Amino acid sequence: MVKISRNALLSFDRAGTVHGFVWLLLFLGLGASPLSLPAQPRANRPPPQFLQKAKTDQEEGRRILGQFRQAGLAGAYWIEFELAVMPHQAATRTLRGHLLGSRNNRGPVSRLVLDPGGDPSLKTTRWLLQSGTEPEAWRCEGVGDAVRSLTGADWFEPVAQTDLSPFDLQMPFLYWDDFVFEGVAKVRGRMAHSFILYPPASLATEHPALYGVRMLLDIEFNALLQAELLGQGGKPSKIITILGIKKIDGKWIMKSVDVRNELTRGKTRFTVTAAALELTLPADFFEPGRLSSGSEPVVPPEVRIQF
Repeated sequence: MVKISRNALLSFDRAGTVHGFVWLLLFLGLGASPLSLPAQPRANRPPPQFLQKAKTDQEEGRRILGQFRQAGLAGAYWIEFELAVMPHQAATRTLRGHLLGSRNNRGPVSRLVLDPGGDPSLKTTRWLLQSGTEPEAWRCEGVGDAVRSLTGADWFEPVAQTDLSPFDLQMPFLYWDDFVFEGVAKVRGRMAHSFILYPPASLATEHPALYGVRMLLDIEFNALLQAELLGQGGKPSKIITILGIKKIDGKWIMKSVDVRNELTRGKTRFTVTAAALELTLPADFFEPGRLSSGSEPVVPPEVRIQF
């Protein structure tokens, strides 16, 4: 049974519809140092698009990015969500799930459970996502089934036939240390700091279709506004767009986000339906071996905040 702290009973003080995340940023948290690995080959690097005439201060960009990386939720938390899967020229279907997250000595860690509903082709699947400078992930389909470590191409495979992949959920690019600060942009009426980040050579070799990620950070809220996964010629292959956030106990929580596949023109919308903060979970809850047990903590209704 999950032990709930008193603070989890506090309701949010005001709703927000600003476009700024923190989808998995607040889900998975941050608070880790950047990842320093051999750089991507220069031939595959999309050039930065500097946004001001004056020379961009790269040290200021490093300070902004460092401050952003220290954001995140304190303590364990629970998120209930819906995924609306909207293929191009096909009917929309809805999946439901929940996510429990916290932080360990390696960085943010989360456990995600996805219920296929009435789809007989899918099983209830559990993922364990270890974020930080040395990211790892595991998956288990069905109670008692083997727990499998994700490797190579697994990171970019669709999750339950959606437009989401484990890479999108984990966002390892938040820790890449090879980046260029492009300056200040205006996105959907919000002022944002723009960065282009380049994958380490090992990832570029495993997944050559990913040339880089352009990340836009809301200046006012120090939150992720949009992320573009860049392919050949610097063209976006996938765009992650935050649609709204809500403030709970002084903390901004993602309310909804769109993940659009620019290659297939399909889209998946992630919408939070309830949340609970500052929980206490068993010490071994985020061990990979526990994924196959099928047991999930019960979050009492009285501490759930409905969105």
